[in-house]
Formats: sequence, C-alpha cells, structure tokens
Amino acid sequence: MNRYDLIIRGGRVLDPETSFDAVADVAVKDGVIAAIGDIAGSAERVIDAIGLVVSPGFIDLHAHGQSLPADRMQAFDGVTTTLELEVGVLPVARWYDEQAAQGRTLNYGAAAGWVFGRIATMTTQQTASSVAGMGEAMRDKRWVEEVATPAETAEIVERVRVGLEQGGLGIAFPNAYAPGTGVKELSELCSLAARHNVPTYTHIAYMSNVDPRSSVDAYTRLIGLAGSTGAHMHICHFNSTSLQDVERCAELVRTAQAQGLKVTVEAYPYGTGSTVVGAEFFADPAFCQRQGTGYDAIEMVAERRRLASREELLARQRSEPGALVLIHFLDVAVNPRHRDLLDISVMYPGGAIASDAMPWILGNGTLYTGDAWPLPEDAVSHPRSSATFTKFLHDWVIERKAVPLMEGIAKCTLIPAQILGASTPVMHKKGRLQVGCDADIVVFDLATLKDRADFLNMNRPSDGVKHLLVNGEAVIADGALLRDARPGRPVRRLVAS
Repeated sequence: MNRYDLIIRGGRVLDPETSFDAVADVAVKDGVIAAIGDIAGSAERVIDAIGLVVSPGFIDLHAHGQSLPADRMQAFDGVTTTLELEVGVLPVARWYDEQAAQGRTLNYGAAAGWVFGRIATMTTQQTASSVAGMGEAMRDKRWVEEVATPAETAEIVERVRVGLEQGGLGIAFPNAYAPGTGVKELSELCSLAARHNVPTYTHIAYMSNVDPRSSVDAYTRLIGLAGSTGAHMHICHFNSTSLQDVERCAELVRTAQAQGLKVTVEAYPYGTGSTVVGAEFFADPAFCQRQGTGYDAIEMVAERRRLASREELLARQRSEPGALVLIHFLDVAVNPRHRDLLDISVMYPGGAIASDAMPWILGNGTLYTGDAWPLPEDAVSHPRSSATFTKFLHDWVIERKAVPLMEGIAKCTLIPAQILGASTPVMHKKGRLQVGCDADIVVFDLATLKDRADFLNMNRPSDGVKHLLVNGEAVIADGALLRDARPGRPVRRLVAS
C-alpha cells in the first residue's frame, strides 16, 4: 500500500486544463501531486474535504506587496504564487537572494524592472525596487519626462538584458510612469523581449478618455509594438487603464488576437485603482477632463483623506511622491453603466484575474513588513491586496453566475500559468491539478467563500479558504494561518549558462 505525505479526501476536484470535475481524493508526496482518484493508501496527514472544492492554488501575476504580511493576506485569498511583473526589480539576482534569505510564505518571482534601469542610467538616485521606490525617484523627473540619448538607451537595454539573464520573468513595462520615453527605446526593449521569448508586462502609456494621448491611442501603440517586434505584450489592469473606453479597447485587443498577435490581458474586480501620488499622469493640467473625475477621486491611503484641489496634489507630489493613493475611477456600487464597463475587462475571454496588490503601510505612512497576525489595526492598503480572487469568485461566479465555475477557476490559475509558460517552464507544473504538478492547492468552501475587505476595513482576510498548500506544505489548516510556514520557492526562468 502506498504511503503519502498527505491525502485530501472526498473533495470536489477541479482541473481547468482537462476540465476534470469530480469528487475524488488527491494524494501529495514530496511536494508534488502523486495521485488523484479513489486512493486506498495511507498518509501522515489527511484532510477531510467532503463538501469542499479542491483547486489549483491561484497565481497572481501582479502583486507589489512581496513581503510576509502581503503573503499572508493573499494566502486567505487562495493565492499560492505571487509575482511582481508590472514594476519589476533590478538587480534581479539580488532581489531573489533577498527573498530566499528572509523566507517567503508563497511562491514568488519578478520581472526585470525597466524603470529602475532608466532611473539608474539617467539620474544619480539610489532607489529600492518597489512601487514606493519608483515614486520617490520622481524627485528627479528626467527619467520620467525625457527621451534617452542613444548611449543611455543602450545602457538601459543592457541593464534589462542582464536582468533577464539573471532569471527575470520578462520585462516590467510601466510605461505610464515614464511617458517621455521614446518609441525607439520601447521598440528596442520589445525586440529584446522577443529574442528572449519573454512577455512584457505593460502599464499602457496613457490613461485618458480623450485624445490626444488617450487610452485608445496607447492600446494602438502597444498592439503596434507587438506586431512590429514580435513581442508578447501583456496588458496589466485592463480595467483601470481603459477607464470608460474599455469597450473600444477590448475591440482593439480582440482584433489583434484574431490576427495572431501575442497580446494578453488581466484585470482586477474593483472600480478603484491605487498607485503613488507622484505619478506623472496626476500632474497633467487636464487630469479631470482626461480621467472623467475630480481631484477628490484621489485618496491618500495612510490618512484616509481625499485631496481637495490640484494645488494640494502638486504639494503632495513635491513633499512625498512615494506615498500611496487610491484613485476612484468607476462608481460600481451605484452606477449600472460602470458595472457593465468593469464586466468587460473582468470577463474578457481568456483574460487573467490579477490583483495589482499594494504594499501594506501603517497609519503614519511607513511600510509594514512585520510578523504581527492579524495585521496591525492601522495597517492599510487597497482591498484588492486582501480579496481580489475571492471577490471575483464570489461576485461573478457564485452570486451573479456571470462566469461558470470552471472558467472562473481557469482565470485564477491556468490562464496566468499559460501566459508565463512559454518562457518559464516551471509554470507548466502550476495552475493545474494533475499528477506530477506542484502541490500548490487551495481547498475552499463554495458556500462561504467571500471577500471581507472593503475601503473602510482593508486588512480583513477573506472567508472560505479552509486549507492552503504551497509545495505540499500547509500554510492555512482548518481555516487558521500557520505562522511559521515558509514553503515559498522562487519562480524563475532557467537561463542557459
């Protein structure tokens, strides 16, 4: 009789790649799924999953937290792999070494951070590879506003190339934070991505409902880069960058995909975004017209206070450019038209769900990376940092039945794995529940799965995740966090030596 490390017995097992949907047992051995079916063997530990769903763990392509508290909050959201792909990091090797040294609860990985290559090349600033670090670097705006010289372009591209050689998962491309970048530089970077067969993870250049420099303009340019360079252009937060032009933007993406271009999308299930107050697009004198909102749509996260005027915004950009803000761009709760617009991005066929999870900060504005659980009462972020996947599954799949369960699970698991699969072979073993795949598994109660975080209570963990395994090791057991668990492993490209 076979002896396993763990058997999950009697759950409703879902595998989105094979469409397997049946009551079955799942056995785990040495961090890998060893058997699925009616399993007669024994195990050191048995989970009774009768009445529960057993699914691949969720894969988040877009998570800026990358810390112990961020991992823990995402664990209760069903996430087993959390990746920093939109902003990225540099140097890549150092970042992976730092994560391994501190120990991670979830699997982790990052793309090569183009903006940090720009900052290092075009300024004298030393900055951390983080959203806040990018914001602080906006004190010297040359990297934000100016076209690089040919020599600088060559250096930027080389810095990114080294990041790819060190195992970066593609090129992080938050173009909107450096709108002055020349198309020559962008095309060189896209060609670099194509040569290495890695995606670019792009925050489109412009976020605006009106021309010139509209979101439609930006999507047209992105699609043009995909066609002219052969790069895989992955669109981050399709919802918040398309704003109220998402219908037209979706048409453009569909047409590009029908022509065989490598264009993919992700979205999160909220009508509110988050970034740093120093972002250049806030400073545009036509911001209100372009975004379709007032300055009171910008809310300082730490203070829980909305801005009153352009003058206050500019003062904040001067004094604390790395401070986190919320930007309320759709009023989904009261405006049916806005809900329809959000649906277009969240329900886009073949699109992934990704959180754009933000770091956790305290009421005084300092970054929180500590060990307290639950998180400190004054720890704040964006509710998407706590509840993206549970909110999507509860609202769109369970309550509204707008998305079938298997398709909803695929958006959280298989589709993100496939976006990375061509360049990162380890992802072929994730996002699936099959023999031989990594035992990254979430066991949840479909009847009680629900997001609890909101804009008044951002740090409330979601309900319904009963068990979470990362590489076969329990992170959540019987609904409780195992505080000492650090089973997370790096997700990294293997580069030929």
